[in-house]
Amino acid sequence: MNRQRGMALITVLLVVAVVTVVSAGIIARQQLSIRSSANQLHVRQAWHYALGGETLAKAILQRDLRQGDPRAPIDHLGEVWAATRAPFALDEGGALRVQISDPSGRFNLNSLLRQGQPNEAALAQLRRLLLGLQINAPYAERLQDWLDADDQPSGGYGAEDNQYLLAKPAYRAANRELTDISELRLLLEMTAADYQRLSPYVSALPADATLNVNTASARVLASLADGLSLSMAQGLVAARGAESYRDVASFLAQLSGPQVQSQGLAVGSQYFQVLSDVTVGERRQVLRSTLQRASDGQVYVLARDLGQSGMLLVPVEEVEP
Repeated sequence: MNRQRGMALITVLLVVAVVTVVSAGIIARQQLSIRSSANQLHVRQAWHYALGGETLAKAILQRDLRQGDPRAPIDHLGEVWAATRAPFALDEGGALRVQISDPSGRFNLNSLLRQGQPNEAALAQLRRLLLGLQINAPYAERLQDWLDADDQPSGGYGAEDNQYLLAKPAYRAANRELTDISELRLLLEMTAADYQRLSPYVSALPADATLNVNTASARVLASLADGLSLSMAQGLVAARGAESYRDVASFLAQLSGPQVQSQGLAVGSQYFQVLSDVTVGERRQVLRSTLQRASDGQVYVLARDLGQSGMLLVPVEEVEP
């Protein structure tokens, strides 16, 4: 009898142990499922909040265009679109930060080719920009080869497939326009330090995009012509003041020595970049949108990129030695 009671007790204990293990597994799976669902919800919320930031930027740019002449807009850093905005509070302690910048104020890397042919003026400007940044590698020639359709290196400093196929892993020149400045890291012997130094001063826009002298940094302006020093360019930045240059002729009138061509210069912008930085719960989403504002007042999304750090690259103002 005692033996039967002992077996029954052992059986009960085994059943309790099995039920406990199974229940713990069910609870763990349920908790994991709840957490996964919450994460998916936050991801979707963050994405739509980021799209909301993009929509807000589009509305701001459309309103800015209506306040001036849509056929000849004037854009400068004193306008509402360029202002620093306080974060918008969201649910669960989250926040949305929206920042608009003007890539037309930077050197357009795709301008090295014009209708498939080398643009010598743009090539010389990029060389001056690199020299001003104390970058001695021949990246201008290598970028031209990266963009053009042929397989012939540009002079003694260019690089085409023959050089890139020796790399490990091997790859080829793109032979097309850049879609993002990060592609510069693929240029032959491009170092991380040189890329970080150059990045705030360049953009990857359609080849016919103009340089906005009202939003360009002193370093970019100094690259417009030989003999245009950084201190002179800083004077040009100071001269545009709060009202900015009303036309390219007003900008050129400030130059007494160096000869700067008006071609490729403007006082307004078609292209803008919007950074929407969202925090929801434990989830963070950063969306960078490239927008084109047409003369008809419509704003079009050209590209979206989710692989961003949340900080726009800002040129560091320098003092000429």
